[in-house]
Amino acid sequence: MIIPSRRFGRTGLAMPVLSLGGMRFQQSWSDLPPEAVEVESQDRLAATLQAAMAAGLHHIETARHYGTSERQLGWLLPRLPDPRRLLQTKVPPSADPAAFEADLQTSFERLGLNGEGGRVDLLAIHGLNTPELLDQTLRPGGCREVARRWQEAGRIGHVGFSTHAPLPLILEAIASDQFDYINLHWYFIRQDNRPAIEAATAHDMGVFVISPTDKGGHLHSPSQRLCELCAPLHPIVFNDLFCLSAPGIHTISVGAACPEDLALHLEAVALLPRAGELLPPILARLDQARREALGETWLASWDRGLPAWQDTPGRINLPVLLWLHNLLEAWDLEVYGRARYGLLGQGGHWFPGENADALDGTVSEAELRAVLGGSPWAAEIPDKLRRLRQRLGGEAVKRLQLA
Repeated sequence: MIIPSRRFGRTGLAMPVLSLGGMRFQQSWSDLPPEAVEVESQDRLAATLQAAMAAGLHHIETARHYGTSERQLGWLLPRLPDPRRLLQTKVPPSADPAAFEADLQTSFERLGLNGEGGRVDLLAIHGLNTPELLDQTLRPGGCREVARRWQEAGRIGHVGFSTHAPLPLILEAIASDQFDYINLHWYFIRQDNRPAIEAATAHDMGVFVISPTDKGGHLHSPSQRLCELCAPLHPIVFNDLFCLSAPGIHTISVGAACPEDLALHLEAVALLPRAGELLPPILARLDQARREALGETWLASWDRGLPAWQDTPGRINLPVLLWLHNLLEAWDLEVYGRARYGLLGQGGHWFPGENADALDGTVSEAELRAVLGGSPWAAEIPDKLRRLRQRLGGEAVKRLQLA
């Protein structure tokens, strides 16, 4: 099977529609010394890379803070040459451009790219999630200028950005016209970034959808309900088809931890010519299940008048929590909901705000309802949060895993 490629915006690169993401194949999220990387872990990564290359996943993307990922890749890439390989890493911005450049240098060292001709095809400024981080990147003398200098030296091909930001900030970054591509979230359960894809297309930027399997609903461990609604497709296959058949999307990330993780994504690519036939009945069933579980009135207005998490007592992130409520009630995404609920309060600017644990404790119902005056559901929302907390609370996220 030959994986098709798409022109990756103004980079002009022929980008395979599946990209090998480096967040799950590393041994550890901790920055282990070289001697602590186990032979079994490295052998598994070698097998994954070989399988990906054979299948046509020529784009590999990792990040400076994906634990051992860069180091492990750096040891293997010379042993597994691929003349079509597109290598991408991601480095977060810093208030001090020299610190950003030092991080960039560390990434190149760990990827084995310090010698003559060492370069990455794609560098993403990682995590432009707040106005401060965007300013650190774009201001005169900032991180974008450092990256531009490395481009001029031939060490970086194209510069983009990755983001978990609110839509207005993503649009601001795109409008700057300082980036060649974007890594962002967009998949079936979360489609609010569609205007960003359209804006990126208008700027001829490459569009790379990140973490559609994991952040797209923990589809590697889907609920029975979701499996039934997506039949005859596995939810991973359905979601891949949904993303890859949408206008403006060039590639999606496959977060493979082992070679076997590639199979369902390759199945989706094989079925891509039939997406117009396969998707509509599944989408209709999913929509019907959502309407039956939640009701037309709620679906039409659940997010109306909700305050931002910064303006809510206890910094409770009402839009995210009520979105999780919808996913849970409609499609039983309990495993995903529990992980996302537990991440609130620990995610920093990647997943901001708090969960509902403070309700009836440090935050009273009266305080919460006082900021819900613009919502038609002010009277019902506190009880919905209590039910959500009862079903999803009680488990802390042990490791923050962010694409």
